[in-house]
Amino acid sequence: MAVVQLVRPLVRPFAEFFRREAAGSIVLLLSAALALLLANTSWGPARYFPAVWDEHLRLSIGPLVLDKSLLHWINDGLMTVFFLIVGLEIKREVLDGELASVRQAALPIAGAVGGMVVPALVYTLFNHGTPTAGGWGIPMATDIAFALAVLQLLGPRVPLGLKVFLTALAIVDDLGAVLVIAGFYTQELHLGYLLLGAGLWAGLLGLNWLGVRILGLYLALGLALWYCTLESGVHATLAGVLLALAIPARTGYTRPGLLRLLEQRLRLLDDEAHARDADPRTISEELEELAEQISSPAQKLEQRLHSVVAFGIIPLFAFANTSLTLDTAVVRQLGTPLGLGIVAGLVVGKPLGIGLASWLTVRLGWGALPEGVSWRQLWGAGVLGGIGFTMSLFVTLLALGVHSADESVAKLAILLGSLLAGTLGYGLLRWPGRPPEPPRRA
Repeated sequence: MAVVQLVRPLVRPFAEFFRREAAGSIVLLLSAALALLLANTSWGPARYFPAVWDEHLRLSIGPLVLDKSLLHWINDGLMTVFFLIVGLEIKREVLDGELASVRQAALPIAGAVGGMVVPALVYTLFNHGTPTAGGWGIPMATDIAFALAVLQLLGPRVPLGLKVFLTALAIVDDLGAVLVIAGFYTQELHLGYLLLGAGLWAGLLGLNWLGVRILGLYLALGLALWYCTLESGVHATLAGVLLALAIPARTGYTRPGLLRLLEQRLRLLDDEAHARDADPRTISEELEELAEQISSPAQKLEQRLHSVVAFGIIPLFAFANTSLTLDTAVVRQLGTPLGLGIVAGLVVGKPLGIGLASWLTVRLGWGALPEGVSWRQLWGAGVLGGIGFTMSLFVTLLALGVHSADESVAKLAILLGSLLAGTLGYGLLRWPGRPPEPPRRA
């Protein structure tokens, strides 16, 4: 029991991940709202707000020169760190989490696949044969931060099993978005840089296989991988996912060895606690040192970067990419195939795909509902899956182009569709209806 009490604060529980994602969504929402306010205000410096993202920042290291706009540095540079976190979360769930076994993974994987395919089909139904037909990937993604934030507002009304299901589904959904970006939204390829990047990734995988656990070495080679990916024509953010897959995720101890180490440290801590001059800070430092010692490089990196991404990079991305001017012309174009396809894909296609795929999986016996979760609650989670904010905005930039005529319409449709999905999902889970009445005695 004492060992369990020692291990518990060293391993990040699901509840901590949930709270951090939910709290980050508040900052994300405020950033988007502030960007919209500044973009539609003519007061003072706000008049120049949207144009600031077109300013260029030049970075040169020897013969290597990168000259990009601030918007590109955010979308192609900082967002790589976001995709690195996505890759680390996918890897963790596959190795030790909700996707570690076929039985556990069946339901969220099926729900995620259905939640990607059906919205894409709904969008295509509206946009087939139009210049915006290539935007079918826009309504496919779920924003995990906002979806979990809505569940957080519902508190104990939502069982833990539903939160775990939605988290696992969103992680698989992110993996699907990465594959879509790599396979369908890559433009011109430069074979030389592509081969060099492939060689670097093979080298990173080789370091993992050899048991090298120096995190700084992986990050240095990962930076070179990012540059090669950027120059190859494949979207640079995919380097983050590739790097995550190469970083060791297992501890350097066997299970018996880890238990022996914990028991040894526990005895030392127990002796120090009974000493007359025991300092509580010493015990705290020992725990921190032990956590650093037994954590894998992937665990250390995820812990250090998660807050930076949730409270820094993602809000900055939203701040830079939601600075659209809301005039009557843009609002009217919500009724075009582009606007209708995105809103319908998020609000109708997403829950329909998640719900039907989940029902079919349970019906065929390939998976089971999480403990304590009703079908109504699962459909409610499916509706929340229609909150596609961050990844949908990202795919919009790839599918329609930055500063294109359709970009503002797509962004406004994403905001509207995500708002509707969040509101409807909250209502469905907040008021679950009356429980069935017990049968009356004759």
